[in-house]
Amino acid sequence: MRSSIIIVALALALAPTAARAEVVTAAPAGFEVKESATIAVPPEKLWPVLMTPQHWWSSDHTWSGDAANLYMDHQATGCFCEKLPNKGSVEHARLIFVDPGKTLRMTGALGPLQAEAATGTLTITLAPDGDGATKVTFDYIVGGYIRAGAEGIAPAVDAVLAQQLAGLKAAAEAAPAAPAS
Repeated sequence: MRSSIIIVALALALAPTAARAEVVTAAPAGFEVKESATIAVPPEKLWPVLMTPQHWWSSDHTWSGDAANLYMDHQATGCFCEKLPNKGSVEHARLIFVDPGKTLRMTGALGPLQAEAATGTLTITLAPDGDGATKVTFDYIVGGYIRAGAEGIAPAVDAVLAQQLAGLKAAAEAAPAAPAS
């Protein structure tokens, strides 16, 4: 999985994107990365898509190789989890703050960070942006002991989150519009 993060980071660095990406800080013991994009649907239409990661999270960044195995509970103490073969499972993150249509906050060490003595807090904020659009921000703060050094992995984690935000944007904008009332 670590090599796939590096490959995705290189591919995303060379590809144009409408999202704003940034490694905010990086040090041996932790980092902060931030991704933001405007999605052409209002927050109340975007929220249900956000809460169904199986429709927008990349299969390349799952343990099972299939995003269809992902699921997310919709309340604090809920799980952003994945079903694995042979009745196995993995927790990607634990939901700690849920304000529908506005904020989703999770804590957990995503991907290969699980094998390190580190944890992170991912805050996803949704804010109205113009007429019928939403500015979405992913802010992931990671701290702890990472054997290769946190500053070295921060750009790859940022690239992976950029890919997930692009997937959320594509899924939300492709979703059928709600019928007019």
